[in-house]
Amino acid sequence: MSDNTILKVENLKTSFPTRRGVFKAVDDVSFTLERGRTLAIVGESGSGKSVTARSILQIIDYPGRIDSGAIHFTRADGSTVDIATLDPRGRAIRDIRGKEIAMIFQEPMSSLSPVHRVGDQIGEALRIHERISRVDERLRVIELLKQVEIPNPETAIDRYTFEFSGGMRQRVMIAMALACNPHLLIADEPTTALDVTTQAEILDLIRRLQKAHGMAVIFITHDMGVVAEIADDVLVMYRGKVRESGPVEQIFHAPQDDYTRDLIGSVVKLEQKAEIRLKRDPLPTDDAPLLAVKDMTLTFPNGLTAVDNVSLTVRSGETLGIVGESGSGKTTMGRCLLRIYEPDAGCVEFRRADGQIDEVLGASSAKLKSIRREIRMIFQDPVGSLSPRKTVGEIIAEPLRLAGMRGKEREDEVCRLMEQVGLEPSWRERYPHAFSGGQRQRIGIARAISVKPRLIIADEATSALDVSLRSQMLDLMMQLQDEMGLSYIFISHDMSVIRYMCDRVAVMYRGQIVETGGTEQVVNDPQHRYTQALLSAIPNPDPRHPRLRDRFRYVAETAAP
Repeated sequence: MSDNTILKVENLKTSFPTRRGVFKAVDDVSFTLERGRTLAIVGESGSGKSVTARSILQIIDYPGRIDSGAIHFTRADGSTVDIATLDPRGRAIRDIRGKEIAMIFQEPMSSLSPVHRVGDQIGEALRIHERISRVDERLRVIELLKQVEIPNPETAIDRYTFEFSGGMRQRVMIAMALACNPHLLIADEPTTALDVTTQAEILDLIRRLQKAHGMAVIFITHDMGVVAEIADDVLVMYRGKVRESGPVEQIFHAPQDDYTRDLIGSVVKLEQKAEIRLKRDPLPTDDAPLLAVKDMTLTFPNGLTAVDNVSLTVRSGETLGIVGESGSGKTTMGRCLLRIYEPDAGCVEFRRADGQIDEVLGASSAKLKSIRREIRMIFQDPVGSLSPRKTVGEIIAEPLRLAGMRGKEREDEVCRLMEQVGLEPSWRERYPHAFSGGQRQRIGIARAISVKPRLIIADEATSALDVSLRSQMLDLMMQLQDEMGLSYIFISHDMSVIRYMCDRVAVMYRGQIVETGGTEQVVNDPQHRYTQALLSAIPNPDPRHPRLRDRFRYVAETAAP
């Protein structure tokens, strides 16, 4: 190893014994990381990225094991240790974990204890490795909270994790990782579940802290736009193997592997209007709206006005995008339209197939049940929205059963729906856990279209998917739109997804719609400063022209560069 090399992984193999044989999660992976540099490990779900990271810290889930290979790590005193040879439960590896190599995990809510205060959790590494007094520990934790820009750190230290937003919880994880000034930071998908503005904040924070502490960083992601913004070097993985590696400039502008080209192509594809939309005829502008929302308001019992005097329209065959950061009221507004939440005021008029206008907010239970057959919802989480106790066939058949369809007719319709969304009908006896994230989202789409609705509210329907799967799912939804004459309200925090799929867009900020218009007009010539801030926070999939470093933050009615 050279003097500047902090980590050298050689021919690493990690496997998981299963009833069907041995699954090779990491298969002969090698790479080198130098001090102060950022290595991005990229690939779709199941490529072995996270298992590679966990192998470095010897925290592989049982019954996984390192079969062979070496993980040479240069310690603070200049000595080199092969982590692969250490006992996963031994003192030697525990002295390295958290102190010299730290990790930020993908899902902060499941990685943080809900019953311990934030300060106690951040201070745990200090108590184990530094053995400092409680007074000094508290002062150090407050200083860490300041570094990661958590407001009012003197009081935040005594709060619980459920009192923080997703972005703030991720900042707590970063503070915990930095507690002992590690030499190597491993960040495992730290921004996947965050909106683009919060993601940009976290990426900027990691970049600044890396520079201040001189850390090397391994950044695991499936988003090639993020890779272009932050990486010095890139390692592309697929099914446990390294497909390509090299400097970020080479990977993006002279990729050698077909899989790398596909990954880059999938994110570049979302930078423009979908081909399906380009082939469509313009929608008539004089038709009566399918859905008209007027002055809808909802205030929660805690006094928070989540939806504030919202008005919008959706035409037949149109896709209206609702975009905004987390907490802007997008999801709440979508649920109000179906009366999952009961609005305090306003009017929601829905035009039925026969031309009759129904007022949704004042509808009786029987009328609302009838309306909900024509307005369906696709939920954000394809895992949480599918019952683990029902087969896929039963899940898709449930709306058909409620609509009165019986026997073989229902069974045949389930098979047809599965084929329509790209699933094998023979899989209908399987349970949701046997499917990938993209396949589970297809199940959710099949359930939504089963009763032939006219309007679908898609709540962050692609945010949990890899970029390659995201474009596939958007193309499927637009294909179904053409086949069935569907209209969509597409809720998202990602402007690139909105640009790809939507005809018009409404931008929400703190419960209000601050800008609305044609997608091209809003994306290319945004009028509101908040819309401009959202667009400036989208990572640019070209390392020669990074976008995030020139972005600005929108604060209330003023925006400062």
